Amino acid sequence: MRRLAYLAAIAPGAALAQGWGNVAQQTEEKGFSWTDPLWPSFWMAWTPVTFALFCGIFGAIAIIAALEITKYRDGIERTGVFGLTTTLGDRLFITLLGSAYIFLAWLGFVGQPLWAPLGLSVVWGIFCFWKV
Repeated sequence: MRRLAYLAAIAPGAALAQGWGNVAQQTEEKGFSWTDPLWPSFWMAWTPVTFALFCGIFGAIAIIAALEITKYRDGIERTGVFGLTTTLGDRLFITLLGSAYIFLAWLGFVGQPLWAPLGLSVVWGIFCFWKV
């Protein structure tokens, strides 16, 4: 009986010495998330998706500006199927606006996933730069 009391007294200490007392306190490793903010204390919640979207938009504007400065210096205007006289910047704006409407309509009527409206937006962009 004495041995049993002694064993009961040192058993929790032995378990803690091996680190078993901290098992419940360990945090699980957190992986990459598309919805977690990149900078948690920043005033705007920049997620990787919003950052990529804005980088893509500003990159497209930079490409259009470079083309307007170098190759299409006079801002070549064209009249397309809608009867609008447009330049490259106008067609980019129409593409971005139409893509936003495509995504909003898809979210309103269908929901997720968003791969189909992405394809529709790419087709819309090709159509805008080719025919508008």
